[in-house]
Amino acid sequence: MAANESLDLRLSERRLFAAVAAVFALVVLAGFARTYYLKFAFGTPPLPGLLVHLHGLLMTAWVVFFIAQIWLIRSKRHAVHMRNGIIGIVLATAMTVVGFFTAVAAAKNGSAATPAGIPPLAFLSVPLFDIALFALFFGAALHYRKQPANHKRLLLLTVLNFLPPAIARIPITSLQAFGPLYFFGVPTVLAIGLLIYDTRKNGKLNRVLLAGSLLLIASYPLRIMLSTTEAWMRFATWLTTRAA
Repeated sequence: MAANESLDLRLSERRLFAAVAAVFALVVLAGFARTYYLKFAFGTPPLPGLLVHLHGLLMTAWVVFFIAQIWLIRSKRHAVHMRNGIIGIVLATAMTVVGFFTAVAAAKNGSAATPAGIPPLAFLSVPLFDIALFALFFGAALHYRKQPANHKRLLLLTVLNFLPPAIARIPITSLQAFGPLYFFGVPTVLAIGLLIYDTRKNGKLNRVLLAGSLLLIASYPLRIMLSTTEAWMRFATWLTTRAA
């Protein structure tokens, strides 16, 4: 690859990540404004307990951390970006643990976040898959930290993985009526679009991105089908009895 082509590719990727960071922040804000960030302006019910506040704080910290890491790369402060990796590890670990217990507590005690008509124990499959995939993608990103091409694409997958909860809460009734087809469909389309864009820009298919995207997309129908099984209900009942 010629030097000019390599530079153009790096600039294109930096613009892509900057756009992803901005959209990530805007979607999270739009989705959680009424129930978390701007709830004082909407008069929504108070959050149920310290655990939910901690979960919201950690998720917000992750969005800020992701944006900061993108900014450091764009500013060519690669050494600081790499040193901040330990912050990412600590934050990701805390998010995984707190997210798990928050999801289990919501399934046990009920939550306004659970869609109407869906038993809380059945819905538990959705956040647990989110948590498991985040841990998997972030862990893989750490494994590939010395392979930038794979590392940064896996971090993009962590963003796509976190979009459905925010998308589902954006108060657009006509879209919310589509349910899972909407809030799982948007990241599915984005994942496919990212694969096509990345392949065309680089002239080759990134296998790590392909595998991660397929896993993410396949998880959507899988978690829905699993949630309706008797085996899942038994597991969810056991889990909420032991962990919450």
